[in-house]
Amino acid sequence: MKKVEAIIKPFKLDDVREALADIDVTGMTVSEVKGFGRQKGHTELYRGAEYMVDFLPKVKLEIVIDDEMLDRCVETIQAAALTQKIGDGKIFVSDIERVIRIRTGEENEDAI
Repeated sequence: MKKVEAIIKPFKLDDVREALADIDVTGMTVSEVKGFGRQKGHTELYRGAEYMVDFLPKVKLEIVIDDEMLDRCVETIQAAALTQKIGDGKIFVSDIERVIRIRTGEENEDAI
């Protein structure tokens, strides 16, 4: 099993969710996060004063999937989140050793 974490622009969330649903990826956790990479923030005007915004709003998706679905899931996220502009985000993939569904006690693939 793999855990896919994707950091994307907030306005792309619905596109990514719908694209993942089309390939039968239904379960995910979504968090509102802030961060920066090469974008390095930007300046904004507030009440006539200019200030630096270091951390930009992003959305973090966390999905646990079977190994066989990994490539398809990553390609789907990448295609749906793409804007061709700096700050499109990142996708991280890591191994999951064990999953347990609390309600039923099911484990691993049965618990996903």
